[in-house]
Amino acid sequence: MKDIGWVKGAVIYQVFPDRFARAVVPGVGEVFEKWESAETPHGFKGGNLKGVEEKLGYLRGLGVDAIYLNPVFTSAANHRYHTHDYFSVDPVLGGNGAFDSLLAAAHRHGIKVILDGVFNHASRGFFQFNHLLENGEASPYKDWWHVRGYPVKAYNLSAAEKPNYHCWWNLPALPKFNTANPQVRSFIMEVAAFWLKRGIDGWRLDVPYEIKDDAFWREFRRVCKKINPGCYITGEIWGPAERWLKGDQFDAVMNYGLSASCISYFGGEKVRLTHSYAGRRLGRINQGAFMAAIEKLLARYRPAVNLVQMNMMSSHDTDRMADTYGQDKARVKLAVVFSFLFPGAINIYYGEEIGLEGTCDHGSRRGMPWGNKKLWDTGLLELYRRLAALRRGSRVIRDGKFAFIKEYCDGSILAFRRFLPGGKQIVCFINNSASVGEVVCGKAALGEAVEPVINCGVKLAALGKGFRLKMAPRSFVVLR
Repeated sequence: MKDIGWVKGAVIYQVFPDRFARAVVPGVGEVFEKWESAETPHGFKGGNLKGVEEKLGYLRGLGVDAIYLNPVFTSAANHRYHTHDYFSVDPVLGGNGAFDSLLAAAHRHGIKVILDGVFNHASRGFFQFNHLLENGEASPYKDWWHVRGYPVKAYNLSAAEKPNYHCWWNLPALPKFNTANPQVRSFIMEVAAFWLKRGIDGWRLDVPYEIKDDAFWREFRRVCKKINPGCYITGEIWGPAERWLKGDQFDAVMNYGLSASCISYFGGEKVRLTHSYAGRRLGRINQGAFMAAIEKLLARYRPAVNLVQMNMMSSHDTDRMADTYGQDKARVKLAVVFSFLFPGAINIYYGEEIGLEGTCDHGSRRGMPWGNKKLWDTGLLELYRRLAALRRGSRVIRDGKFAFIKEYCDGSILAFRRFLPGGKQIVCFINNSASVGEVVCGKAALGEAVEPVINCGVKLAALGKGFRLKMAPRSFVVLR
């Protein structure tokens, strides 16, 4: 883990390329949907990598250390999870030249770049699958796939008809690779190596649990780490992930366990979700259940793993935070504060920092409203900036242990700290209730010096042997 020390405490910003920012790209006409219009399954807004490059100053000002890009390879889908060519950046995004320019500019800003690796399945337009469609059993690529019969039927299926080849979720547009085939394995390893040699800093792996072959992922890790020992490998695993986090496969996973617990506790009775989390519906939990869930989550993995987990509160596969938390901005802020002070990297889904609204397929992948600042929650944006600034360069955030301060957790007030041997620590109090709360702290518990670094709705008064906090409903304070 020492080679990926840059991940500890990092702020990662997730960009959905078609919807983040659009710049003029030669050779690409203005044939896109209106930027402000509602998202559609097949429509393109025309966001591109030059647009991302033009926003690097904004990202740096936000405190971003790395960008995670949803798929950028050539595809006929706006989300680009239907890959046509793994060695070519989509021309609509600006092609390989635009990618190289973004990568170089990001590195000049001190920002690393993580790509989305979709290696479980490809698309009907992928050359080797198209070859199969054209030639059937005569295709030398027939063993790249799991074919159940010929001729292979990939289009114009009836509503009750299933594809006669294995594909992700029975979606004919997503034929599943036969990763037991040595040629397929070699191809995917070549893709992983190609982009690392080009300069990327890591891979986020899409649905890696669908490739039920630990030896495959061990080989993937060996290939990647040989080229760049400091590359970050994180997987999209919604549930427990011990299998992949033993040190021989992934460095981390997207920490949906953290976001689920925060939604249930901080969202409480206001939770409004249009989807499930790892197959389960989230509902309100009390403080005791939340603390138990967090402690169980931390105990599940080695401390070194917890310090590089990809923590996130929302993503392209979830409702946006504003909707999830029932449009209650105060509750959103409590979850944000907790997640930013939790061990690991924090992943911000684009627009989350300005309170952008939307549910799955209805705004979760909308255009970033650069031209309409009326949609921006500037108070929330400032909180993200201050929390990111607190993380930057903080050894306590990077390496410190996490613990609830249980003597101050009373069912409404939640208290926790990050701390290092020798006494350095950051302490947070959160009032997750609709009532005013009060906490009286002694110096013996928290140390001599108390400096409030981020405060929202809390009055701090010094006492002879400590201090008193008077906390407004849904308030928080971060002390150093």
